[in-house]
Amino acid sequence: MAKARPTNPFVGRWRITHMDEWDQDFVDAEVEGYFAFDATWSGEFQFGYVRGEMDFRLATRDGQGCVEWTWDGNDEMDPAQGRGWAVIKGDELHGLIVLHQGDESGFVAKKVEGPSRRKKRT
Repeated sequence: MAKARPTNPFVGRWRITHMDEWDQDFVDAEVEGYFAFDATWSGEFQFGYVRGEMDFRLATRDGQGCVEWTWDGNDEMDPAQGRGWAVIKGDELHGLIVLHQGDESGFVAKKVEGPSRRKKRT
């Protein structure tokens, strides 16, 4: 019999409200920046021109429950990979995303209902 997985408080869509390395205009360049975790232990994210699909697991960081992931995707149409982690503080997700052999940034996100809205191109 398969072992039951623990309840996952990270499941859902999280709107990126702050990134240490990029301003909000960049974060929301194509869509409202987000992280999304689903019940099948995979997810996706996009901010600016960086998009990735995640494989994540629940873990512990400094005694606190967290989510850790690896990701594969693209950065301005070039292949990109990396890793990341996040913890829940109050009603916010706080974490770090790393682009393999590239940038890294701390971030803050808030849980939202429904999909992110694509920005209209002008």
